[in-house]
Amino acid sequence: MQSETQFIARYAETDQMGIVHHSNYPIWFEAGRTDFLKKSGMANSKIEELGILLPLSHIDCAFKSPARYEGEIMVKTPLWEMSRARIEFEYEIVKDKGGAPTAIGGASHARADKSLKPLNIEKKLPERWCILKKAMG
Repeated sequence: MQSETQFIARYAETDQMGIVHHSNYPIWFEAGRTDFLKKSGMANSKIEELGILLPLSHIDCAFKSPARYEGEIMVKTPLWEMSRARIEFEYEIVKDKGGAPTAIGGASHARADKSLKPLNIEKKLPERWCILKKAMG
């Protein structure tokens, strides 16, 4: 499964040259992850209501070409890898409806309880574990 999240690059996200500032890409990654989780059947807010947190443990981003003000942006988000205590997403940000990639990256999130202790998702939510395993293909 892969989610596709679309939006327009906003003025506040750009620098003086009209190019999207690099600090926005992690925010766009988060939008893709949030959309992926919602489309897979359990929104991040629901996950948190169940006492499960997804603290970020690693993020990377490689910039390919600039995104610009008012450009159409799509964040493609597949689930890349998953273990009982970790979930990893890949991201590809493309511009202008399927145009050239502007950035690619990835992020790893631990699964933790509210005290930030590692949590085994297969034991805590076995049905959710199965859904996410299917989403990986």
